[in-house]
Amino acid sequence: MTDPLQPTPLTAGNWKMNGLSASTGELAALIHAVNTKTAPTCGILICPPYTLIAAMAAQAAGSTVMIGAQDCHAAYSGAHTGDISADMIADAGATHIIVGHSERRADHGESSELVKAKAVATHQAGLIAIICVGETDAERDAGKTLEVVGDQIARSIPDGSAAENTIIAYEPVWAIGTGRTPTVEDVADVHSAIRSALVARFGASGQAFALLYGGSVKPSNASELMAAANVNGALVGGASLKATDFDGIIDAYRV
Repeated sequence: MTDPLQPTPLTAGNWKMNGLSASTGELAALIHAVNTKTAPTCGILICPPYTLIAAMAAQAAGSTVMIGAQDCHAAYSGAHTGDISADMIADAGATHIIVGHSERRADHGESSELVKAKAVATHQAGLIAIICVGETDAERDAGKTLEVVGDQIARSIPDGSAAENTIIAYEPVWAIGTGRTPTVEDVADVHSAIRSALVARFGASGQAFALLYGGSVKPSNASELMAAANVNGALVGGASLKATDFDGIIDAYRV
């Protein structure tokens, strides 16, 4: 019998502002690899740019690969030129939305309160929110990692969150796309603190939230990172753009 408090692992790829119509070939290659190799014990998600969501969701239909989005607006609809609502994303066939990524927090000045509102919109659309948290290099050097991450956890997660509709991704900002990674012990310490905060807020059900690690995850370090305490998968950036690299990370969940 499945333990309801055991998180379901997820390997998620964030394509960021990369990908044209020809990039659907990488999705086809990934689906082929998943279908022909030993089935992994994790879910698989690709979050392409908005322009590819509908086409890739149709392409992935019937496979075990899910398609998500990288952001959404907090409102259902309205005069928000250039923005995309969670309901539009759901209508395109997506299952997840990343909210609060450090690049959104830094480049667009998004506060934890706005991230929370976007997570609420994601939930209302019937989708799963992947809420990102993480500290900068300066905050890390100042010894404020747990303080910063704890504050983001407290202010970014809606009260109605549950393991069924919310995933937390810890991405130390200084490790994203830099090739630098914290030690496995450092990752385990932060994930343990996040787990404790979730249990303190949501009770025993806080044990069931999947906690992803992100930040220069690649095939060569995935197995070690995924084996760390309270790490239930990865949020992968650049290494998710090529099917062979991303599938090499998924290998961490193949026996």
